[in-house]
Amino acid sequence: MEEISSQELSGSDVMGAGEWLLPGAALDRFLPPEGMVVAAAAEEKRGRYGFKISTLNLLIKPGCASEVLRAPDIWDLPGSVPWLLGLVNLRSNLVPVFDLRREFGLPIDSVTDTHLVLVFDQGEKAVGLLINDFPKPLFDMTHLPSLPQLPLELQAHVRGGYMKNDAVWLEFDHESFFEELARSAE
Repeated sequence: MEEISSQELSGSDVMGAGEWLLPGAALDRFLPPEGMVVAAAAEEKRGRYGFKISTLNLLIKPGCASEVLRAPDIWDLPGSVPWLLGLVNLRSNLVPVFDLRREFGLPIDSVTDTHLVLVFDQGEKAVGLLINDFPKPLFDMTHLPSLPQLPLELQAHVRGGYMKNDAVWLEFDHESFFEELARSAE
């Protein structure tokens, strides 16, 4: 069989018997079978999880490891900002817990305060937020063309918004938010 250079393979759409395409070229030619659900559609059908902080509705990033702690022991950090509640010991990792209601000047309703902490990520990257209730699954949300007025500290960390049952749900980038908090504390 005659040798074919990779340049000839990547530029050619016509292949003879026994000839191989480079992986990138092969993927470019792939057409999913009729009726196959592609990843983006599956993600959309699967939905997202949303959580509330006072009157603010936020979405957990897809693929983000998260868990909810019910009424954990939060250890104070003397001299810290009022919205840093303290630390929780989660499987031998110290996780900072924040109350964004205080940071954003949102209403605090102590009657419905459930003392739930949503922990994002794991290990050294873990961070917790005080939330109103357990996150809930959200399906069939409608993308918003523009965002409503947001707290100034949150504006750079919301990547988009969605509507579901007359409620606005915000695409919250917790990683960039907490990275900025860490930089401002230095």
